[in-house]
Amino acid sequence: MIEIPEALVIAKQLKETIVNKRICDVIANSSPHKFAWFYGDPIEYKPRLVGKTIKSVQVHGSRIDVNAEDIILDLCEGVNIRYTEKISNIPKKHQLLIKFCDDTYLYCTIQMYGGIFAFEKGSFDNIYYKMAQEKPSPISNHFTLKYFLNLFNDVKQTISTKAFIATEQRIPGLGNGCLQDILFAAQLHPKRKINTLTNVDKELLFKSIKSTIAKMTNLGGRDSEKDIFGEKGRYNVIMGRKNVNQACPACGNIIKKASYLGGSIYYCDSCQPL
Repeated sequence: MIEIPEALVIAKQLKETIVNKRICDVIANSSPHKFAWFYGDPIEYKPRLVGKTIKSVQVHGSRIDVNAEDIILDLCEGVNIRYTEKISNIPKKHQLLIKFCDDTYLYCTIQMYGGIFAFEKGSFDNIYYKMAQEKPSPISNHFTLKYFLNLFNDVKQTISTKAFIATEQRIPGLGNGCLQDILFAAQLHPKRKINTLTNVDKELLFKSIKSTIAKMTNLGGRDSEKDIFGEKGRYNVIMGRKNVNQACPACGNIIKKASYLGGSIYYCDSCQPL
């Protein structure tokens, strides 16, 4: 699932590979997927995009916006984005295929769910898209300690740290994946209620968000995700499914897994007491 680090890495790669390229052909929804979301009828994607030139690529949270003149292609959630110079590399099943006039290709596949939205600028009335545009990224200078602490003021104080960070788009693009290592670095249990956090805890959490996201990004994303060339990120996830029942790197205790708030959490109950 694309989160902030992967979005930043992929956007940088797209800037280096597809900007200034002209679109010559488009195939959308070739392999229908129940949880592949489009803007309107995907049959309109071809006339909407063909002939357009890619002008820029931007990131808002975990959403990647490919700007093709007056059209924006917004890619988000579980969209696998790949670039290739060989048509033989393109899988038979895909949800979007873009051919550029230099015979290179961008294609998108979806396993679980994801959004592939192509729309005229200003026409996408989606609350999550707007929030991602309006709220500061954790890697930006606008995401300050003061801003972060203010987020605590407008929420129910009995929610958990996981719910606070990874739900309601309080920090767009920061989801359950990146959350695990952020909380581990801050020594906070995912189920711990935010009304038990001290000012020191909150500041440590703020610093962990900034530093962990930066490290993940600098290392090309998490090793559980892939870039546009199909290469895994070099950030080795600590609190993830591959390390369940393994020794915690900090204390040697066993890393545990539990189901919580619609997803899995991973933690060390010695380093992250509840």
